[in-house]
Amino acid sequence: MPVTPRHIAELLGVASFAASGVLRAGRKGMDLVGVIAIAVVTSLGGGTLRDLLLDRHPITWVGEPTLLWVCLLASGITLVWIRLREPPHRALLVTDTLGLALFTVTGVQIAEQLQYGGIVAVVMGVMTGSAGGVLRDVLCAEIPMVLLPGRLYVVAAAAGATLYLVAQQAGIERNTASVIGMTTIVILRVIALRWKINAPVPKM
Repeated sequence: MPVTPRHIAELLGVASFAASGVLRAGRKGMDLVGVIAIAVVTSLGGGTLRDLLLDRHPITWVGEPTLLWVCLLASGITLVWIRLREPPHRALLVTDTLGLALFTVTGVQIAEQLQYGGIVAVVMGVMTGSAGGVLRDVLCAEIPMVLLPGRLYVVAAAAGATLYLVAQQAGIERNTASVIGMTTIVILRVIALRWKINAPVPKM
């Protein structure tokens, strides 16, 4: 696969989510096999689900095994880091936010490549960015982070994906639009985490 901005974003997204998977599994006291399995599911799960729904073959990491190697390398580096020093409490949130931003926009781009646009592309972007984290948390017997208050997880992803599409419609070059979308996601997540902002809660 040629080295493109989207490919670089995918590699960085895989590394970020692999690290978050290792941190989550490590805190659960899993053995090495369990930790690596969670890292792989976290980093590749969202893209796999997206490709299956879009009937895209081969699935991204099958057609580009480099993604799997990056996942394993990032997992190994994270494990060494954990052994050398205790990671900051917010390390999981930081890696998760980076992975969400990178994967959401690349997910939208892949949907665009297959001639899907509008709300379908946005949903595919949100799914790419969030599904791996959901699988990670479920396998670790945790409430998925996307459902917790004070996160704006899906809201941030949807906003970034939408802004990316709107920026392109306004004539902004794709790579610049990608940066705008990713930055939007990061800023919204930081604001939500800093000030504990929740999505509206319906009164039942």
